[in-house]
Amino acid sequence: MTTKLRIVLAQLNLCVGDIQSNLKKHIEAALTARDQLAADVIVFPELSLTGYPPEDLLLRPSFIQATQSALQQFISEVKGIYCLVAYPQSTPQGLYNACSLIHNGSIIAHYAKQCLPNYGVFDEARYFIPADKPCVALVKDIPVGIVICEDAWSPQPIQQTAAEGARLVLIPNASPFETNKHEQRLRVLAARAKENHLPILYVNNVGGQDELVFDGGSMLVNEKGELSQFAGFFNETLFPIDIDLAATQPISKQTTLPNKEEKTYQALVMGLRDYVEKNRFPGVIVGASGGIDSALTLAIAVDALGKDRVRAVRMPSRYTTDISMEDARELIHALDISSETISIEPTYHAFLESLASSFKGKSPDVTEENIQARCRAIILMALSNKSGWLVLTTGNRSEIAVGYCTLYGDMAGGYAVLKDVYKTFVYDLARYRNQLSAVIPTRTLERAPTAELAPNQKDEDSLPPYPVLDKILEYYLDQSQSIDEIVSRGLDRETVVKIVNLIHRSEYKRKQAAIGTHINHKSFGKDWRYPLTNRFKG
Repeated sequence: MTTKLRIVLAQLNLCVGDIQSNLKKHIEAALTARDQLAADVIVFPELSLTGYPPEDLLLRPSFIQATQSALQQFISEVKGIYCLVAYPQSTPQGLYNACSLIHNGSIIAHYAKQCLPNYGVFDEARYFIPADKPCVALVKDIPVGIVICEDAWSPQPIQQTAAEGARLVLIPNASPFETNKHEQRLRVLAARAKENHLPILYVNNVGGQDELVFDGGSMLVNEKGELSQFAGFFNETLFPIDIDLAATQPISKQTTLPNKEEKTYQALVMGLRDYVEKNRFPGVIVGASGGIDSALTLAIAVDALGKDRVRAVRMPSRYTTDISMEDARELIHALDISSETISIEPTYHAFLESLASSFKGKSPDVTEENIQARCRAIILMALSNKSGWLVLTTGNRSEIAVGYCTLYGDMAGGYAVLKDVYKTFVYDLARYRNQLSAVIPTRTLERAPTAELAPNQKDEDSLPPYPVLDKILEYYLDQSQSIDEIVSRGLDRETVVKIVNLIHRSEYKRKQAAIGTHINHKSFGKDWRYPLTNRFKG
């Protein structure tokens, strides 16, 4: 009896709803695995034919029918290799998140997901019904178990396959990137492998889908729970793995993984690139203020799209300092991108004149500051309308959390690259980017942050220092701690209460904000669904 298999993990970048293109990728990958890589098996990611997550497309019968047609075409065209393909399966009982093992024109085994995630960014219980049966299929006389993604996070599904005699387990996945997600996955897979004395092959998709980024990280974990083979992050690849069940799979020689800054930067680059490419925008426009957020956003944009598809716009006002203009000019020169300068002064002056009678007898306040931000939004959106290019907003998680941003002003745009990045981490990412090539001016990294909407304005005039603010936000947003718990960590109660109040008062802004790349398990968006009308502060 054979104990050897060559299995290809198809770590692919697929597009939700583009069923024909996804099908083409499947066929090409399977034929390449068969003819060039001499593979016995190819494993595709979760819901690979539709892309993940298809969301309410799953409620359209025509979408399910198109997927079924694509599956039948794959079955008829690919022979001579075992293929594990994943798709939504319609049955009289309901819709399953399913996969089928296909060989020589036939489905030889079928599995439907048992554990449906319904938390964070996942809504699978909205669309699918859970199954309850294991699947073990013979591949060249070797019993192979199959589970899908979330099934591995619960002990029972893999225990079932082991009880049915599986010698190894295949897991199609669609697991989004978070800064510490790889380590979590590895811990879970190691536990399952050791519990059941089985090697586990985990294949994840890769690429951006709206605010989600899938990082790949496909791997083999051996029966001792050790990382044996690793396909890497953020790369589309057909990754061959040779399995010999007569011996323990050797430990991977690759021991160095990217650090937090490198992984996150790659995620931001891929998230932006795929959003622009898959939605067919010709390029992006960014307001260049001379500050750290716009500098990092521009650097990410150039790394994602190339310098010819990025355009910077400087929009000075009466409060813009020479230093800001110089720093913006230096960044634009270092990135070698096209730019223009459009003063907001004429527009701002016209608004003030139009509103003079309405504002009569009232002192200047934040209203006038917001008008400046909205003048800039009008300019950027006008340029976007004329060119078809996408406006990128530059706000970070810290600002968006407490509403230190202007609705219909600096929040205006189609994609928020730094939406999930705390201000203190923005600086870390900027320093990391400068290690690749020094493009962000040193002075930009060292200057006190300022919106420059009033004379001598600094962010800390309105907010606590960012290291303090971000610590409060981390405890309250990421860890769901109460005010009392946060204060017990040595933080000032008045400051904590102020920040919590700002978080809740700003919910209406976040509901209208552009989507942005998800890197945090409590991102604003699908992970954060608080009512606007809400008096509970915790």
